[in-house]
Amino acid sequence: MTRYFEKNVAVSGVGQSKLYRKPTVYPFDLCVDACMAAIEDAGLTPADIDGVACWPAAPPHVGHGTSSASTTDIKNSLGLKLNWYASGSGPAQYASIINAIGAIAAGYCDHVLCYRAEGERWVPTYGRAYVDGSMPTAEGFQQWTLPYWAPSAANWIGLHADCHMRKTGISREQMGMIPINQRRNAGLNEAAVYREPITLDDYMNARMVSSPFCLYDCDVPIDGSAAVVISRLDVARERTRKPIRFEAVGSALHDHESWFCRTDWPNMALNDAAKMMWSRTDLTAKDVSTAHLYDGFTWLTILWLEALGLTKPGETGGFLEGGQRIALEGELPLNTNGGQLSEGRLHAFSHLVEAVRQLRGEAGPRQVKKDVKVSVCGAGGGVFGSSLLLVND
Repeated sequence: MTRYFEKNVAVSGVGQSKLYRKPTVYPFDLCVDACMAAIEDAGLTPADIDGVACWPAAPPHVGHGTSSASTTDIKNSLGLKLNWYASGSGPAQYASIINAIGAIAAGYCDHVLCYRAEGERWVPTYGRAYVDGSMPTAEGFQQWTLPYWAPSAANWIGLHADCHMRKTGISREQMGMIPINQRRNAGLNEAAVYREPITLDDYMNARMVSSPFCLYDCDVPIDGSAAVVISRLDVARERTRKPIRFEAVGSALHDHESWFCRTDWPNMALNDAAKMMWSRTDLTAKDVSTAHLYDGFTWLTILWLEALGLTKPGETGGFLEGGQRIALEGELPLNTNGGQLSEGRLHAFSHLVEAVRQLRGEAGPRQVKKDVKVSVCGAGGGVFGSSLLLVND
């Protein structure tokens, strides 16, 4: 038996709620919808679920950096009888997935419900700087940013992007192919918040947020939820739905948890996660059929492309040029659901749902025409990262 236990674990079900830019439904209810959809998709009932995990921590605060549904409330609402549960921080947004794999490998449970519950538009405490002019406390990392009126991740990620673009020659026109392509994909996704196509002129003329990022480089805050059921592979194979197996995971952090202070800068935690993932499989970047990569900002997608070896620094701009190679019909279909830039921000959980649908051949009008055998998902940015390699076998 392999010592890489993720190979004995699979995604058996996926689900997603409606997504709201202007909410009319309490976000907790959306999480219940997504969880029930994932359980039903797996051919299970709540009575079969014996584990629950979410990222990040539970309330008291709804919104970015927190969850609008605690594991305890989900347990009570669905009537679950749990042998294991967990919530909180870890190696980026796929921490709950990786924790669930470990729990199943340890024999704690057979079916773990993992979810991301987002309530951005309910004006979370974190967002007060943007609502009433107040600012969060200048401590930790923020002591170096708040005195310069830079509370937003767009500010410090923009600095990193500007430096890297100058060194490697990536242009804004090339970077713009990512949001343009993703909006095209979103046009085929009825769940997406923004579906109208955008052109390169639209992108170049859009309001600047923090150079080199314009409005279309920034993900879309929403209320919504996505969920997956992670199951022991042999148990999942007893169901009618074919499971999608984990081939490898990456969760490493080998240097400082920092945007700027790593000894191997400009590398980030996502480089560590990608390296670990590839060390746990005989597959390579050339085997990847579709890529579903974190796009909190367009720039993070570029970093994931390079960290995973899907492109090389200095060559990424040319790879993105014109957008054909990342299109649905291209050699590396990218963020086929529209991603967080157009479908809406669910912190890479909707990326995982989409990867499973592509591997099953169930993505509808945006289904990649070539045979999808291997998909890679990446979550997180500078201070943490996690990656998943999934196979349809």
